[in-house]
Amino acid sequence: MKATGKTVKEILISLPADRAEPFNKLHDVIVKNLPKGFEAAISYGGLGYVIPHTLYPAGYHCKPSEPLPFAGIASQKNSINFYHMGIYSDPQLLKWFVTEYPKHSKQKLDMGKSCVRFRKLDEIPYKLIGELMKKMSAKEWIEMYEKNLVPKPKKK
Repeated sequence: MKATGKTVKEILISLPADRAEPFNKLHDVIVKNLPKGFEAAISYGGLGYVIPHTLYPAGYHCKPSEPLPFAGIASQKNSINFYHMGIYSDPQLLKWFVTEYPKHSKQKLDMGKSCVRFRKLDEIPYKLIGELMKKMSAKEWIEMYEKNLVPKPKKK
């Protein structure tokens, strides 16, 4: 589902009634624990946590007009989804998250490459998400991003 709203505030106030409280709480935990250099913003039409162009002028390689994405949350049909590029890019961080998850939630971890789906909204591990957000600085994310960015082949 595409987010409704053109600003962070508009997205947060336009959520379905059953999603508003857990979604806003998740957003608040993320923002409270974001290291310096990241900010909440609209990212690809949704709610994202990005490195702004003022700190990383090149933007996202797929769409340079967009700031460099790091994390995001979305209200989907059957879940609230949390996206974190650090756990996608850093195997050690992924291992930490997967190991810690059962200590914070009774629900089985439902995860894709960078997406964690929370189907039971009363089981969102807010404390764990807060800890995860502190694990990578903006500088570390930029370095990881650039290290993993595959250079385009040079034209002959």
